[in-house]
Amino acid sequence: MTDSADEPTVVFRGGTVWTGTGRTHALAVRGGRVHALGDAALIGDRAAEIDLAGGFLMPAFGDGHAHPVLGGLERQGPLVTGLASVAEIVEAVRVYAEAHPDVPWIVGAGYDPTLAPDGVYDARWLDAVVPDRPVVLRAGDYHAVWCNSAALARAGVEDSTVEGIVRSPLGTLREWAACDLVLRLIPPGLTDLGAAVRHAYAAYAAAGVTWVQDAWVDLDSGFADAYLANPGLRVALALRADPDHWRDQLPLFRAERERVATDLVSAHTVKFFTDGVIETETAALLAPYAHSCGHGTPVWPRTELLAAAAAVDAAGFQLHLHAIGDAGVRLALDAVEHATAVNPPRDRRPVITHVQLVDPADVPRFRELGVIANLQPYWAQLDPAQTELTIPRLGPDRAAAQYPIRTLTATTRVSFGSDWPVDSLKPLEGVQVAMTRQTLAGDPPGGWVPAERIDGETALACYTAGTAYQAFAEHERGTLAVGRQADLALLSEDPTTAGRPADVAVLGTWLAGRRVWG
Repeated sequence: MTDSADEPTVVFRGGTVWTGTGRTHALAVRGGRVHALGDAALIGDRAAEIDLAGGFLMPAFGDGHAHPVLGGLERQGPLVTGLASVAEIVEAVRVYAEAHPDVPWIVGAGYDPTLAPDGVYDARWLDAVVPDRPVVLRAGDYHAVWCNSAALARAGVEDSTVEGIVRSPLGTLREWAACDLVLRLIPPGLTDLGAAVRHAYAAYAAAGVTWVQDAWVDLDSGFADAYLANPGLRVALALRADPDHWRDQLPLFRAERERVATDLVSAHTVKFFTDGVIETETAALLAPYAHSCGHGTPVWPRTELLAAAAAVDAAGFQLHLHAIGDAGVRLALDAVEHATAVNPPRDRRPVITHVQLVDPADVPRFRELGVIANLQPYWAQLDPAQTELTIPRLGPDRAAAQYPIRTLTATTRVSFGSDWPVDSLKPLEGVQVAMTRQTLAGDPPGGWVPAERIDGETALACYTAGTAYQAFAEHERGTLAVGRQADLALLSEDPTTAGRPADVAVLGTWLAGRRVWG
């Protein structure tokens, strides 16, 4: 948008304006950009004036790692997200199946993996309500799939191992290689990707978010076309590299980057999985899991990951590497180091996401290599997944080293994300957990690993300036300054001083000066 003298000006006043670098009392927007701040914003004519009513105007939030389409799709199958027992999930599947007798596959997502011992779900529980059609439910962490016997039979899955990925003989497939044996058989047309995108946009706008990194987009998924056909918020797509086919994918990635290039949608990032998750003992650890001799499951052979990272980097893509375990984090750092060593210097901004465990020796490498640590602050709490699945697998010492948020924010660039729909997409809930290291109910008193708490302004900065830097947009968004895009969020009060930031209301969200929520 241009900024000419005859364009209308909108003035925000009557509250606090947090710019990301300080506070003032007014802001003017013209042509979708910040036109003036403070007293200067109150000079001259204006087309409209928005009374902040004592509220807190700030840069809109970003989400540095999420899966918006998957979040939207959870609303289209059996509604299993948030259900409190296996029986409730099975009943939801029964009700959906009876209401949709002509749907050839029953597909849903978001069940709580902690509701069954060790996250292992039995195919026979689903067989009891849907014996005649395949049923496929993805776990809330999206690292496991629960199937009925019909789905397993279609995939030809036996009761042993699949491509080295151990599964339960009862119907639980773990990690991508095993899950995909069933997921790839789901017929097209069962879901409405456009509706999923629109649902995600609405949910994000209501949370004050205007930019999202979709952290897993397969070339044949249809996700990119759904975003292009349904413009709404700003979305960056991370194209997933396959360990077996990445050389064939690379020219397709280049073509997709050129094709997906609008004011709101881009595809300049490539996603790598270095490992799985601790809850299924597939995250890669330097020392064995407690009570077992296994170190987890690296997704890529080391030599292939380093070669792929270097090739993708040479093609000008940003690296986005999933790494949960300390060995996975080290491998991700090694891949970045290799790409940096073999390719010419450039502004890379590689991202390592999750970083649940990091060896202290590897902490300085983030800064040395220019790596952005993308963290999910909402995970830094003692929830049932921690107490029932994670901590028993790590033991007390490693459990207490999880999510070193303060350590990393003190030493390197950090952006925050949600991993929605794995967990809440609301940044203010993440802010509260980052500040307290407690559940939203306030447990435990004093916080879990309280030395890794951070202050409210640091948490806000990770969601605003941090995500803007990740998006190569720090001169456009993330802080409020004259000439920058007017991506704004209006909150009911200052979350950095509120007793419970999670309860602060989002009253309005603006994308380039256009109100999209409130």
